[in-house]
Amino acid sequence: MQQRDKLYINGTWVSPHGTGWIDVIQSNDESVLARIPEGHARDAEDAIAAARAAFEGWAATPVDVRAGYLRKIAEGLKDRTEELARLIASEVGMPLKLARAIQVGGPVYNWGQAATLLEQFKFEEQLGNSLVVREPVGVVAAITPWNFPLNQITLKVAPALAAGCTVVLKPSEVAPLNAFVLAEVIEAAGLPPGVFNLVTGYGPVVGEVLASHPEVDMVSFTGSTRAGKRVSELAAQSVKRVALELGGKSASVILDDADFEQAVKGTINACYLNSGQTCSAHTRMLVPRARYDAVREIARKVVAGFTVGDPLTDAGRLGPLVSGSQKQRVVSYIQRGLDEGAELVAGGTENPDGLDRGFYVRPTVLGNVDPKATVAQEEIFGPVLSIICYDSEDDAVRIANDSLYGLGGGVWSGDEARALRVARRLRTGQVDINGGPFNMNAPFGGFKQSGNGREGGVYGLEEFLEYKSLQLKKQS
Repeated sequence: MQQRDKLYINGTWVSPHGTGWIDVIQSNDESVLARIPEGHARDAEDAIAAARAAFEGWAATPVDVRAGYLRKIAEGLKDRTEELARLIASEVGMPLKLARAIQVGGPVYNWGQAATLLEQFKFEEQLGNSLVVREPVGVVAAITPWNFPLNQITLKVAPALAAGCTVVLKPSEVAPLNAFVLAEVIEAAGLPPGVFNLVTGYGPVVGEVLASHPEVDMVSFTGSTRAGKRVSELAAQSVKRVALELGGKSASVILDDADFEQAVKGTINACYLNSGQTCSAHTRMLVPRARYDAVREIARKVVAGFTVGDPLTDAGRLGPLVSGSQKQRVVSYIQRGLDEGAELVAGGTENPDGLDRGFYVRPTVLGNVDPKATVAQEEIFGPVLSIICYDSEDDAVRIANDSLYGLGGGVWSGDEARALRVARRLRTGQVDINGGPFNMNAPFGGFKQSGNGREGGVYGLEEFLEYKSLQLKKQS
């Protein structure tokens, strides 16, 4: 069992003010994987003070120097790929092969890409008699989730540092070990003291200090909509900038001229990635009512190929969920869906065969789900797909948009122009057309209660910059 007993504040590993510990649980066997410090409010305050003191110097650091640090961090993470992949597979449950490519490969790319974008970015523009300049927001609090832990940290910390901001990071206490590795890599890269700080702990303690502290200029938060609302309330007292990436209930709209074999398979893949623990997962599959029976049989066949097993041995395409509470939540939603009249197409509430220990859930498909049913409206965050029937294209759009959320989605059609037309009508931050792949340089974020602000590419960098207009005297 690992034991991390220090926090990273002001360029030094320091003992926390409190004496509490948080157990990190291994998802495949429920054992204690590690212990980390339960951070105290004073730890958060110390980290904020360090970030504030470091801000002016870091903001003035030349672009090429900042970019050099970012590339060193990318290389440092790449060198520790195997260690990080095993840690995240153990914490979160994603199979090792996928964890290596997605949970580590994505962050390595994004740290390097932040350096490239920084070098290309225009920080000044002449507009009439004004010089419009972009300056860093200031001290940034980054509060991150457990499902793609290092990636969500990277999409906040890398562009914030690129912009010239200093950062205090509070990672999820459920999957925090990767953040300690990142802090070690940042220390080895020689980043100046106070520019990056790591404080672990619980949201109601550390998170609330970060969201409310007057010396924090911006909060970037990824997590549940409920917690995001609380962050917004606290941040409003000092009028901070707030970027929120929250929940989702994304619809995959399969039109009547689609390739149904391809569309159903693609939708299930987009639902089950990371065992469904993905905010933009396509968890509602909208199909023409007349094609329901055919879709149901295709879905059964596809789901049969989603074996469940130990993520550390790549024994299955799906690993466990992240925790016992998450497993209980998902199983209860499956039961509620059945209680509210859904048809069980595949999966169910029982443990997968031979997997009585660990947080494993059967990949599940619920059929003939009412668009207003609980499982069609609330985010489940597990491998559970709802098939919903519609009667016309307009009906499909109405059902897809009938949600508190608006993060992701998909449209499938044999006519790309038609698919694009429908996609433009969906009130959501990104739409995959016929299974179009994720683009790490495109903006990622949501409409409605899926949040505000964008991550990824130059759009993510701009979130951490302010505008300033310098009005120049016109020459006579």
